Amino acid sequence: MYFAIIDCGTTNSRIYLLDENYQVIKKGNRKIGVRDTAIHGSNKVLKLGLKKLIEETVLSSGLKIQDIKFAITFGMITSEIGLIEIPHLWVPVTIEDLAENIKEVRDVNIFPIDIPVYFIRGIKNYFPDNATYKDIRKIDFMRGEETQVAGLLELYPELSLPLTVVILSSHTKYIYINKKKQICGSLTNMSGQIYEALKKETNVGKSIKGNEPKKNLDFFDVDIIRTAYDSVQNAGFLRSLIMPRFMEVLLQTKWYERELFVNSAICVDDLKVLNDFKLLDISLTDSSYLLVGHKIRCNILSYMLKEYHKVENEIKIISNKEEIDQLSIQGAIAIAKKVGYLKGENNDGL
Repeated sequence: MYFAIIDCGTTNSRIYLLDENYQVIKKGNRKIGVRDTAIHGSNKVLKLGLKKLIEETVLSSGLKIQDIKFAITFGMITSEIGLIEIPHLWVPVTIEDLAENIKEVRDVNIFPIDIPVYFIRGIKNYFPDNATYKDIRKIDFMRGEETQVAGLLELYPELSLPLTVVILSSHTKYIYINKKKQICGSLTNMSGQIYEALKKETNVGKSIKGNEPKKNLDFFDVDIIRTAYDSVQNAGFLRSLIMPRFMEVLLQTKWYERELFVNSAICVDDLKVLNDFKLLDISLTDSSYLLVGHKIRCNILSYMLKEYHKVENEIKIISNKEEIDQLSIQGAIAIAKKVGYLKGENNDGL
């Protein structure tokens, strides 16, 4: 028996083919996501891209589509610019809640491959029916990160709770998990997209990339981080973003030093979001932290949490690409087991 796990994001989509022992036998990725729906005004491009991704991955594994029993999918694929809009679940949410509310679809007009597909719902913060723009700081949602959290709880049962998970990707997502293993709320920033836009669409981009090799791949300079913190706190975030240009033209600095400055400046502003957890009636006083993503970004965040936010509880980092992939894979498997689609505690599954 073979099945597929599909993670559809804003810009990229990934597929993992697994056997009956839950071992990944093949994986594939393609630059296709819901951003393409937003650009083209239709999800046809997304459907075609996902179809090609699935077919190419299955073919390269030596299998046929008919060999794939079903697919589990999550992420932006369940949004209004994905393949099918599925309402979010209100917090608080457990793995059991995600399993109980999974949506099964077998319709080639929705999903372009003729196999059963199980869609995992996203999660949203609680807000009243009469909420207005005045409540906007309390409002947040996720599609995809809930599956990663399920994987975290499955893979790392020793994690200290309550826990604030910080997922650094195209967005930075802060997710609070209480002692009952419930996802209680989230807050999101655009940090990753801001960095990419700065690098590709502004004249600062030239200043934070170069051919000269770094001193080491994990280059980290506390003086640069502190300088960035001081700059954002006093001169402001926007002025700080242009400073790498001055550093390149007027000072004797390396591109990777300027890159660290930019990432640090973004991180300073990013961490201000922690203040808004009190609007969700969530206290972070007793929380430990788990940071998921690019190693340098995680290291900067960890340093600032300790140095400027006085976090004394444990801060764990997951930056290995394979380990990060396993969060989504194991999360999808755990949810599928709970609902009985795979061998697990509820029945024998498939």
